[in-house]
Amino acid sequence: MVFAPVGRDGPVLREVVAQAGFPAVTCSDLDHLLAACSEGAGAVLLAEEALFGKDLGGLASWIAAQRPWSDLPFLLMTSKQEQIAISNWRTDVLAKLQNVVLLERPLQTMSVVAAVSAALRARRRQYEVRALLEARERAAAELEGIVELRTSELTAANESLRVQMGERQRAEEDLRQAQKLDALGQLTGGIAHDFNNLLMVILGGLESFERSADSKRRTRLLDAIKQAAQRGASLTKQLLAFSRKQELRPEPIDLLAKIEGMRDLLDRSLRGNVQVTVTAEPDIWPVDLDPTQLELAILNLAVNARDAMPKGGTVDIKLENVPSAGPEAGDLVMISVSDTGSGMSDEVKARAFEPFFTTKDVGSGSGLGLAQVHGFAKQSGGMINIESRIGSGTTISITLPRSRRAPGNNMPTARVVPNRDSSPEGSNTILLVEDDDSVADLVGEMLSQLGYHVFRSPTAAAALQAWAERQPIDIVVSDVMMPGGMDGIELSKRLRALKGHLPVVLMSGYAESALLQSPVDHTPILVKPFKLAELDTALRMALSKASAETEPLLI
Repeated sequence: MVFAPVGRDGPVLREVVAQAGFPAVTCSDLDHLLAACSEGAGAVLLAEEALFGKDLGGLASWIAAQRPWSDLPFLLMTSKQEQIAISNWRTDVLAKLQNVVLLERPLQTMSVVAAVSAALRARRRQYEVRALLEARERAAAELEGIVELRTSELTAANESLRVQMGERQRAEEDLRQAQKLDALGQLTGGIAHDFNNLLMVILGGLESFERSADSKRRTRLLDAIKQAAQRGASLTKQLLAFSRKQELRPEPIDLLAKIEGMRDLLDRSLRGNVQVTVTAEPDIWPVDLDPTQLELAILNLAVNARDAMPKGGTVDIKLENVPSAGPEAGDLVMISVSDTGSGMSDEVKARAFEPFFTTKDVGSGSGLGLAQVHGFAKQSGGMINIESRIGSGTTISITLPRSRRAPGNNMPTARVVPNRDSSPEGSNTILLVEDDDSVADLVGEMLSQLGYHVFRSPTAAAALQAWAERQPIDIVVSDVMMPGGMDGIELSKRLRALKGHLPVVLMSGYAESALLQSPVDHTPILVKPFKLAELDTALRMALSKASAETEPLLI
């Protein structure tokens, strides 16, 4: 329902929502809106000026009288006016609407569509809850009738039935927990997809702008914005780690050497009254892990241990070999991080790995640290366990499969951004396939700075048409997820059918989608946001190995 009777907001919003595939109805006044809500609505998109001077008592009464499963979402378009009277009025409106999300003007079409989509998903979940409640009530009524009929004659059967009911309740609780974790995983994966596209524009655009600007003030501003974008990228990685949708790059790691190499980082991250000890069995076995994610997991566990010891204490990192317990099991390696802090209650332990759950003060933690460690351990093929008692400290153990490969250097290789004139392939023609205009403009600018000739197609179908009409094309750079029924991987296959060794570079803002559809297992994937040097390296590799490669390189 769209309620914005002032100006052209109502028709425009209705058209935007309708183009996104959501049927919308424009309400002329409050009575019309209230009647529409009573008949049934998925969400309400309204402008705050439409409520000025109106009696909201009827709407508030309807909202308060909703069934327990119902909580109709409201999307309220607001402004930046901060007068005391308006702020007080707005506070009163928010209290009456209850389930409300503020959309601050000026609005972007993407923001409106995303907010409406999220509200409708939440509303559909409410209807699913209603169906489950009704089904449970019917099942309970039927079960009660059966019990009443058989109570006098089947005492033993009645006792057995009670046991079954208890087991059913436990199974339902397990199912609800699994559904909750699955929903959170889907949510974080979707957030990461959209967030990475925005970060691609921010980070890549800033880097290109720096290369052409020499003002100190503008450089300082760009540095500050880049740091903010990098913090957003870090949050994305934590969300993806929890949802197990990040791409890991495992390699054989010498755990003792890696953790000893983190000494300076740990010392800087912990207080002076917190001591770190590292103990390991002789000849500790290597494990296959992503070294960057391992460092982040160890750092998260150490910081959590520090926060549990406000008066100081010891963080003990212990490495143990766990030999195979039988022919079906393999050798394992255990990483344990212990503290001498306040410990956890059973209730806190049960929720410790939930995302955004934290016992810290507001502003002291996001609640994603242990969730990231949990996701990293599971995605790496391992297990994680907490042992803790109030007043006796906490030990968090990660158990991982042993690697049969010898560890390497595990040190990152520095990259240098090339100058435009240093690209020997700079005269090549690139077909850029990207449906997002902002990302396409940015990537096109980055390719131009590298010296390539670029022309763009918004969809895979348009790219095939451009291929037929314009030749030669030396290399194709394409997004993976695109509208129109054909993704970047399918496009690469069709182009390869036309030209056997055509170099193709794929971009993805959603690591899991690219990985699941990849035509080659274990293909290295770099997701958005990527930097100019990474794009240049990928293009060079694709061009230099085109004669030998049979599948595209994914970034």
